[in-house]
Amino acid sequence: MTTSVEESDVGILCYISQLPGFRGILKQRYSDFIVNEVGLDGSVVHLTTLDAPLEIAVEKKEKIADLLDRDYAVEIESFRALAGDSDVEKLKKLIDIFSSGVSSSGESIVLSPSSDKLHRTAVHNFFKERMKFLVTDTVDGPDSSSKCIRVRLNSGSNNGRGGGRNSRKRKDRDDKQYDSRGSDSWPENMGKFLRFHLCKENKDTQEALGLLAKMLGIKPRSFGFAGTKDKRSVSTQRVTVFKQRANRLAALNERLIGIKVGNFCHVNEGLVLGQLQGNRFTITLRSISAENEDVIRAAATALGKNGFINYFGLQRFGSSSIATHLIGAALLRGEWKAAKDATRTIREYYKESGDIEGTLKQLPRYLVAERAILQCFQKCPGNYVQALLAIPRTLRMMFVHSYQSYLWNHAASMRVQKYGFHQVVLGDLVYCKEQESGKEMIAPLLECEGEIGDDTHIDCHLEDISVSDLPEVKDASVKVISEEDIAAEKYTIEDIVLPLPGSRVSYPSNEIGKIYHELAEKDGISLTDSAHNSKEFSLTYMTGAYRRVFQKPKNFEWELLKYTDVNLPLAETDLDIIAKSRASTFVKDSDEKKDLHDCRSEAEECNNETESSAGRKDELQTEESLSASETRESQTALKLSFTLPASCYATMAIRELLKTSTSAKLQSIQCKFN
Repeated sequence: MTTSVEESDVGILCYISQLPGFRGILKQRYSDFIVNEVGLDGSVVHLTTLDAPLEIAVEKKEKIADLLDRDYAVEIESFRALAGDSDVEKLKKLIDIFSSGVSSSGESIVLSPSSDKLHRTAVHNFFKERMKFLVTDTVDGPDSSSKCIRVRLNSGSNNGRGGGRNSRKRKDRDDKQYDSRGSDSWPENMGKFLRFHLCKENKDTQEALGLLAKMLGIKPRSFGFAGTKDKRSVSTQRVTVFKQRANRLAALNERLIGIKVGNFCHVNEGLVLGQLQGNRFTITLRSISAENEDVIRAAATALGKNGFINYFGLQRFGSSSIATHLIGAALLRGEWKAAKDATRTIREYYKESGDIEGTLKQLPRYLVAERAILQCFQKCPGNYVQALLAIPRTLRMMFVHSYQSYLWNHAASMRVQKYGFHQVVLGDLVYCKEQESGKEMIAPLLECEGEIGDDTHIDCHLEDISVSDLPEVKDASVKVISEEDIAAEKYTIEDIVLPLPGSRVSYPSNEIGKIYHELAEKDGISLTDSAHNSKEFSLTYMTGAYRRVFQKPKNFEWELLKYTDVNLPLAETDLDIIAKSRASTFVKDSDEKKDLHDCRSEAEECNNETESSAGRKDELQTEESLSASETRESQTALKLSFTLPASCYATMAIRELLKTSTSAKLQSIQCKFN
């Protein structure tokens, strides 16, 4: 396996424009790569406020003491018809105990066993609706076919019968003995999901959500999001979390570094992957070096007019030591041991010692695939198939998807090399315009928009989503270009698509269709027959998808900038705007007798809250930096703003502009020597 994945290794070979490129540094600062999600409604997501909205009390909670003073004769008789005399007597005794005022929070009753789930549901609902001071959960019955309902006091409410520190400790201890399914006190007319805007710097989406989850004391799976964002960036996206109050999340802002949350509202549905139109990018290329500025202007104009080849970027394949498409090829061939070894699971320490436990202690937590395989080997030594299946499903499928992307990239390059980019040709695949209805008819492949890793890390950090849940490709959504279509000039290059191999896709009927089969055969893979019985790692059991070959950036804008201080930002992020707003509020509310120095110190403190733990430098110019900048040579930067659909790689647009590789290694070298 290669030590570093290069663009040519994965089929990224061509450019649209024949104009000369120029040198420029991508991502010298995190603020040089700004990503704002575009929602399904077409709105660009920005973080504009950190404040939690005032939540209006939608229902008045009654004290349990008041509830217990009522006469429940009618409810008791209704319960008798539902559960029978024996359970009614148990319930009466429990209510009497609670009504007596004696400390009895640990008291509970267990109703008669039942194997009828519908009946148990009816009992749970009875207490939720008719006796809200009681709460229920389910426990095991006397045999494997039955369950019992347990009833206790709803300790989640204030019963008005005393309390204090000791009682709170006792309540927490008692609650651990029960599950919480029956204690739902969430207001009925408030959405169960809190939606908020997450703005983060130098953190991938799952890393940021994992930190929030830890601070809130909940599981990361409670969060939902539409797409992952590039780690080395400042990005803003929508996130949902199940049954959390806005003020709890807002309170975290004072403790968070490089992360801010805000723009809170409650909604009825949580976000899932794919629920976005795309992303709005603001990218600043620094230290521009060209023969003259006309070269830069011509290249930027051409990018806006002609677009770029819609390649899967290097992030798709692992930008350094991990070539995920090679792992995918091994899986498709059924070479389980080779696929396992290719994940670098068996590190040098394990190879030498064979000590699984010792290796696990040394592995970072984010190496999900490696940990999963080693943990499986502890239980099932030598079972390579089982070990691979122990990897989270989304990560497992990423390997096969990576191989599909590898074939697609090569086919796209061949399409450009053989037929150019000016017109459709006989045998091309295009979307059927008659059936588009304003939307792209495409079966989207599960995407990872962020980087796969730096030098060891291959996990996309996506949730475990079943591929079968994705929309299927319909044969009528694409067609093969005929002579009549060419004569009618109905289709343009923007309509051309190429398939990601699967059982439900068509291939171009010209030379490009053959490329898929020829490349796969060289890797020992058939696109029509499976080499093994594992459906999950077989193209014949995957639906497949289509992807546009050429992509034009939307709402494209650009400008040339001059600067002297490399530490100053050239584009304003949402974090910067929030910091300025807070600084302004401080100045307005502070004592008028405070001098200007105090105000500037506060502004610096607010701005520093947006700095990453990696050591982002202070971006407010001091008098010292101002004087130093006067002696520095002026440099040129190119700032671009554009919108791309989901799963399109902005780095491929930059590649078209610069005519140079987007590999992290090359960019780091350029940054070093500038």
